[in-house]
Amino acid sequence: MMKISRHVALITLAFAASGAWAQAAAPVGGAQDHAGFVKAVRGTAQLLAADGVARPAKAGDRVGQVDRIVTEADSAVSLVLRDGTTLVVGPSSRLDVKEFHFDSTTQDGGILVSLLRGSLRMITGLIGKTNPDAVRVETQTATIGIRGTDFIVTSDVQQ
Repeated sequence: MMKISRHVALITLAFAASGAWAQAAAPVGGAQDHAGFVKAVRGTAQLLAADGVARPAKAGDRVGQVDRIVTEADSAVSLVLRDGTTLVVGPSSRLDVKEFHFDSTTQDGGILVSLLRGSLRMITGLIGKTNPDAVRVETQTATIGIRGTDFIVTSDVQQ
């Protein structure tokens, strides 16, 4: 329990230190072939593209519609998706963005992320507000349907 509390505290601290991420918007311009962008990185983190190419995560990096985010111990990454959804990936975590699509004109879209290990704080954006059923979070043992707009999920890998 102490380990989870420490992770939640680190996520909350990273979230509070960055300002109002929930209201942030993705950079203007460019193609709509990305899910969002990296808002902030604390410590060491990597983005792994669908083609298997890994790169160090840094603020301003685009996150693909199918990418993996990997954080080291005592690290965290915040992402802002194109619909305004904020994801804060906690220490020692692996998160797959499995599906993201969003039409800014109709505000129609869907999000599917998979937390393989670690912790995640999510504050839903337009997709979650207009169609909560279109936002899903998978863990190793469950799929979570979203009904609220701000929540934290932790997943421990069982050996």
